[in-house]
Amino acid sequence: MSSPIWDTTPRSPLPSLAGECRADACVIGLGGSGLAAVHELLAMGKSVIGIDTGSVGGGAAGRNGGFLLGGTADFHHDAVAALGRERATLLYRLTLAEIERMRMETPDLVRMTGSLRIAHGDEEFRDCEAQYDEMRIDGLPVECYEGPEGRGLLFPDDGVFQPLERCRELARRVASHGSRVTGLRSRDSRLATRDPRPTTCDLFEDSRATAITGSRVETSAGAVHCDRVVVTVDGGLERVLPELAGRVRTARLQMLGTGPAPEVTYSRPVYYRYGFEYWQQLPDGSIALGGFRDAAGDAEWTSSTDTTPGVQDLLDRFLAERLSVRASVTHRWAASVAYTETGLPIVEEVRPRVWAVGGYCGTGNVVGAICGRAAARAAYGERIPAFDILRGP
Repeated sequence: MSSPIWDTTPRSPLPSLAGECRADACVIGLGGSGLAAVHELLAMGKSVIGIDTGSVGGGAAGRNGGFLLGGTADFHHDAVAALGRERATLLYRLTLAEIERMRMETPDLVRMTGSLRIAHGDEEFRDCEAQYDEMRIDGLPVECYEGPEGRGLLFPDDGVFQPLERCRELARRVASHGSRVTGLRSRDSRLATRDPRPTTCDLFEDSRATAITGSRVETSAGAVHCDRVVVTVDGGLERVLPELAGRVRTARLQMLGTGPAPEVTYSRPVYYRYGFEYWQQLPDGSIALGGFRDAAGDAEWTSSTDTTPGVQDLLDRFLAERLSVRASVTHRWAASVAYTETGLPIVEEVRPRVWAVGGYCGTGNVVGAICGRAAARAAYGERIPAFDILRGP
């Protein structure tokens, strides 16, 4: 039961990298942020080779809760206190624009349901009220909520999606069309007016990077010669690029999935207890539930993706007692994600011509895609507005 609930369709694996090859850029990591970087580089007219230690979307990008939420890891009122009102609000609007972009790119895989933050007790409810006040000041979409899930906040512009299938679809678009990215529909003018020079792209799975410089990426069976490298690894980023150790730290997030549960109805995804627990009901009625990372203490600061009886038992109990779900558990899985002390992601050149993105603090579905594109542009000397908003002055 270690596969995620999202792994519902058969797929043909991509080849492993073997031998020497050449491209303008090499992207390491084929999750959401890596594939966003690949598409952006192709839109710039660059040839690209993308590699992944495992499979496309096989890391946290395809093993998360499937939430598309506005904002970063901090709730908006906390972001205002930490970053200032202008930057926090720009960040929030940036993520809302990214959710809309994702909806337009893969409309069959995204559902615009809104989302809920439900308070666990009076103290958290007061925190919800503080968040509501700050979001209203800044003109951000939020409503007070009280319903069967509890009381808290409704964010009408949030959504959910099929994370693993979206990664596979983005990879298919590259693999199917080879010299160009077609089939994407977006308001982004860069995709509509890309460089007319022919570009090529090849993606490789089961190809772990063993050595990385700005001109060469080595794997156990081959090497990529290139001019730029973009490392888009989240969980385990500090192992891939040891110079980031101390700034990013990897944690395990555990989840479970059930069969159809017609006895309950959850029309929106829910963040509960400051986001430590989170769940959604899928279109077929099944439940995807995650949480209790804090209950296991330091044991969850690990790159292991093995589930543990302690956390899974807590999820089982929560499923039955809090969600009133009687359906059987069909999936149990975990993913590695990276956290930063600031709550903001890494987007920077860590070695000459080697750019790194990661440390999304559990918000990689939306923030990761923004970072991947920003790093692709920055690697070639272009600082788009998203770069400055993410990185600050």
